[in-house]
Amino acid sequence: MPADRSEALPTARRPHRLAGGQPGLLEPGASTDPYRLRLYRVLRTDFPLGYDPGLGAWLLSRYADVALALTDPRFTGYPHDGAPRGPVPAPLGLCRGSLVCTPLPDGVTAPGPGPSADASEGAAPASMAATLSAVERTAYVLARRIAGRDRADLVGEFCRWLPAGADAAAAGLSYPELNAPPRRAVHQRPGGGTGDCARHTGLRERALASFLANMLDDPDLLAAAAGSGAGMLLGRAWTETLRRDPPVQIVLRRTRTEVRVSGGTLPGGAPVACLIGAAGRDPARFAAPDRFDPLRSDADPLLTGPAGCPAALLGRLEAEHGLRALLAAMPRIRWAEGFRPASSGVLTRGPRALLVRPS
Repeated sequence: MPADRSEALPTARRPHRLAGGQPGLLEPGASTDPYRLRLYRVLRTDFPLGYDPGLGAWLLSRYADVALALTDPRFTGYPHDGAPRGPVPAPLGLCRGSLVCTPLPDGVTAPGPGPSADASEGAAPASMAATLSAVERTAYVLARRIAGRDRADLVGEFCRWLPAGADAAAAGLSYPELNAPPRRAVHQRPGGGTGDCARHTGLRERALASFLANMLDDPDLLAAAAGSGAGMLLGRAWTETLRRDPPVQIVLRRTRTEVRVSGGTLPGGAPVACLIGAAGRDPARFAAPDRFDPLRSDADPLLTGPAGCPAALLGRLEAEHGLRALLAAMPRIRWAEGFRPASSGVLTRGPRALLVRPS
């Protein structure tokens, strides 16, 4: 494990240290980039269990400890005990863990491309087919609007519009609604059947932006995504994005009793902050954890969230069909000259801008 060199960074970029040397998660500068600041690395290595007074919770940063907190019945939802329970009984990824969220039926997953999709994925109900069609149509409408530009910001002109626009189209609202502010259609949505998780599009925007940033950063991956039969690759790239660049960096849990973790013992009834961003890049679990590699052999679905959550399915559909639409409308899309994507945030996280040359 490389030694911590954060003291060599400029003062403004060093993680603020609490008493005893533990990095403060919510202190000034921490949200700029907890990865480059080595904040997560220091916590995993030197402070695998520590209390953060700013967050008011005990911190877990190692993958093994975070996985325990997400799946062990000795942990429950925070602050109440009524959080969804199951293989991953916690709001995670794009799932908000709402008590009114309606899970999708077992076996309903994102359909593959075209009629040759693997039947083992289960047949999508009529409402899901309508949603899929709305996502696809909305993505192509938005992509065509950008295609003629010399320069465009995919965050402001695509990622913020696709989730809300697809949601509006699936609810039967007309396409002129795409000319309204991106979130208005969601608030006007008449009821809807996918529950509370799917009505909050902010996390899906961030996840979509991170997915597009990772794909645009690798010309070979982008070329492969444009080819036929790329459905599996896109699915794996989406899962890898949620591991490497999760939109939700922290998930709160609470212990029901004392629990032993790698750094010590958590007291009963204690609030616990699971650092998803740190766990997803734990070198004890993932080889070359900072590298974006959709074909990695040590992929783990744990950090993607509940498979039956409507928001999780919608996020994947928007990522896959969003990228397909961009590549169809702009086969030569690439970063604008001199631009490099940069993410921010330590509670939720995503790129601030994605400046591209469409042609």
